[in-house]
Parts: sequence; C-alpha cells; structure tokens
Amino acid sequence: MLRLSLTALILFTSFYSNAQNLLPRPPQINVTSYILVEPVTGKVLAEFNADDQIEPASMTKVMTGYIAADQLHRNLVRADDEVLISTKAWKMEGSRMFIEAGKRVSFEDLLKGVVIQSGNDASVAIAEYLGGTEEGFVDIMNAYAQSLGLNNTLFENSTGLPSSNHFSSARDLSIISANLINNFPEHYALYKEKSFTFNDIRQLNRNRLLWRDDSVDGIKTGHTESAGFCLISSAARGSMRLIAVVAGANSEDERFNASQRLLEYGFRFFVTQNLLESNEEVRSADVWGGKKDNVSLGLAKDLIVTVPRAELPSLKIEYTFNNNIEAPISKGDILGSLSVKSGDTVIANANLVALEEVEPKGFFGRLISKIIMWFLNLFNLG
Repeated sequence: MLRLSLTALILFTSFYSNAQNLLPRPPQINVTSYILVEPVTGKVLAEFNADDQIEPASMTKVMTGYIAADQLHRNLVRADDEVLISTKAWKMEGSRMFIEAGKRVSFEDLLKGVVIQSGNDASVAIAEYLGGTEEGFVDIMNAYAQSLGLNNTLFENSTGLPSSNHFSSARDLSIISANLINNFPEHYALYKEKSFTFNDIRQLNRNRLLWRDDSVDGIKTGHTESAGFCLISSAARGSMRLIAVVAGANSEDERFNASQRLLEYGFRFFVTQNLLESNEEVRSADVWGGKKDNVSLGLAKDLIVTVPRAELPSLKIEYTFNNNIEAPISKGDILGSLSVKSGDTVIANANLVALEEVEPKGFFGRLISKIIMWFLNLFNLG
C-alpha cells in the first residue's frame, strides 16, 4: 500500500532562524534542588538536582491528601464520615489543627486541617481512618508511590516529621502534585483556601504566594531544621499551568521568592498550546471495498504541547498513514500517526484514529475492489 508522509506547517513561518538561542537560562536561586514543570504535558522547563533525595517535610501531606481524594472519588470514604480521634493523633507535635482525643471530627474538616493548616494531628487521624493505623497507611502511601512511578520516594509517616528512611525528590513531588491537580480538581480547590477555623481557632494557610499572586492556587509548604524551607507551588494563567518545587531554602522568604521567580520564568518564556483538537478531521484516507470511499482521520484526545514561545511559530506536524485502507474499519481504529517537530527534534507523537465506521461492501463489490487493487499493485500504480 502507498504510504504518505505529509508535512504541515503550524501557524506561521519562523521569524527567527534559531529560536533556541532566544531562550534565557533559568533564574539562579539559592536552594538545594528544584523543578519547574507543566503538568498536562509533563514538560520540564527547568530543573536542578531534581532527582536528589530530599527530606520532604510537610510536603509529604500532598500524598496524604492525594490518597484521601482518591478514596473519596472511589466512594471508599465519605466527606461527612465522623472520625474518632485517637490519643496518638491528639498528642502529635508541630503544626496542629487542635483536635481532641475521644471526639469525632468529620473527614472533610480533617482534610481541611491537613491541607490548609498543615496539621500533623489531622494527618495522623486521616491516616488511621484510611489505613487502620498510621503504619498501615504508610504501606498504602508507598503502594501509591509505586503506582505513580516515583523512583526516589519512600514514606515512613503521614506528616513529614523527620525520619531516617523518609525521603522524596523534587521530581517525584511534582509528579504527585500533577496527578492531584489533574485527577482531583475539586479536592485541589482546598489548596487555595487562605484560612480555616476549627474549634474557634482560625489559622492561615502558610503559603504566602496565595496573597502575593492571584494566579497561584496551591499547593504545600514544608519546613524542618534538617530539610530547610521547602515549597510546592502552582499557578494557572490562561490555558497554562505550572508547578514549581523548591527544597532546602535558607529562609521562609527565600523559598517564596525562589518559587515566584521560577513561575515567572516559565510563564514569560514558554507557552502551552492546543495544536489539534480531538475528534476533528485532520486528514482523510482512501478506503477500498467499503461503502464509503474515504475515512476521516483525527485524534482520540487533544494534542497539547509546551514549548519555548520563540519556537511555537516554526513547529511542524508530519503525518504518516496508509492511503489504501481496506474495509471494514471501526471507529477508533489506529490507522496512522503524527509527529510534532521543532527543527529536527520530535517533541510529541500521537496516533491517527478513524473518526467513523466504514462498513464493507457486499461480496461482489469487495471482489471488484480486490481485483482493481491487484492490478494497481501489479503495475505499481497503487
């Protein structure tokens, strides 16, 4: 069968001959590790020691919140469940929600205590409710970490309090955060709440960026003497979202300033673009032996890329597919592929699928089509 390789230029011809030279280096920030990532495409915009093991401190609670959100989604727990508070949870040190042993607190309020107040007591209460014990919940945390493909993460508690074998990395924490934001937007909305009142005690969210920048809507601070000052932050401007993780800053101000500089760099010099929408025809292919002479080809999901702004005008798409496809064809059948290129570099791939069903002709119609195709192939005309 004849194979076609078609190239389509996207938007405009590049004004610049070498767009890569227009991308400045990431800002220099005084932290032990960081990463800046776009969570839909997974594009890493900047990183430094992103795979080094770090003490995650209270950033651990993002995994605690992720598991809680997932189990709410699966109807394994309800927001209005009343959770009995244990003595262990009540006695937790560090940041607290101020729950009391022997009393019952709704699962929803405990989750707010974890997310907004960074309560170690609330984290243990949730852990015990979901895992039977905190130790049982830690097993669940590590199972979730494995399912998310986290290569440099091991949990020993639900709070992030220092422990010898409790560690993660900037990259792994960005992966947890991206999955939380993408999969559980209703739960993620809690992370932008600036305060929460429980037992007549009002506490502010420790993420100061919520007050500095209206585009910031999460996600979690962390601090211990050994970990330094840490922050996972996220912001959305227009159709683009970014996640920044910084670890090991020397001061509270430094972690917020470093995070804001990374976010500004990403939004200034990169762009996220939906190049092609799902279920829209991008090409058509000839069909043999079908009740239709051609079939529409498109994508099963939107084709979204994140690239330096200067490279966007010069992106090109290369399509490859068979132009003599034999019926029957089912909707969703993979019939080709496409590649998005910046220069000679492939930055994204996707399958071309049939957007419609094509039923075969009757016996004699298929026979005639096969004879015609045989002659075309015989004389290299197909």
